[in-house]
Amino acid sequence: MNDPIVAVAFYVLAAVLIVSAVGVVMLRNIVHSALLLALTFLSVAGLFVLLNADFLAAVQILIYAGAVIILLLFAIMLTQRAHSPWSNVPNSQAGMAGLVAVALFAVMMMMLARQSWRIGAEVPSQPSTQVLGELLFKQYALPFEIASVLLLVAMIGAIVIARED
Repeated sequence: MNDPIVAVAFYVLAAVLIVSAVGVVMLRNIVHSALLLALTFLSVAGLFVLLNADFLAAVQILIYAGAVIILLLFAIMLTQRAHSPWSNVPNSQAGMAGLVAVALFAVMMMMLARQSWRIGAEVPSQPSTQVLGELLFKQYALPFEIASVLLLVAMIGAIVIARED
């Protein structure tokens, strides 16, 4: 991170990512949590751009920030009841859950502090899209085709299930 603009962009994106991720977990309104999840996904896409992984950033935006969030919001709107009696019930185990979360966070921070981090890794000269394409269609051709067939079968199954109603 020799460029100060890239460093500032990284810290801003990292801060937005952390704040929105905490907001996803802490907010009680599930629609607001879903919108903050979209912001989290967009922040991750921004970090991918800073890492010169443009294809991954585009996939992150299209699939996660686009399709998954839209699907989640539709599911929320179709299944949420207006005044659920369980929406504001206090949980007696919230204190214990918070204590466990703080302990796990402390363990994670201790493990991260012990790591030796390499700074200034080389950026690959070849575009990430070209490398990904070559890997998918040469080295990983069979798993790629199996995943394609599996997705096709899942899509056909969803159509068949939807048509039977």
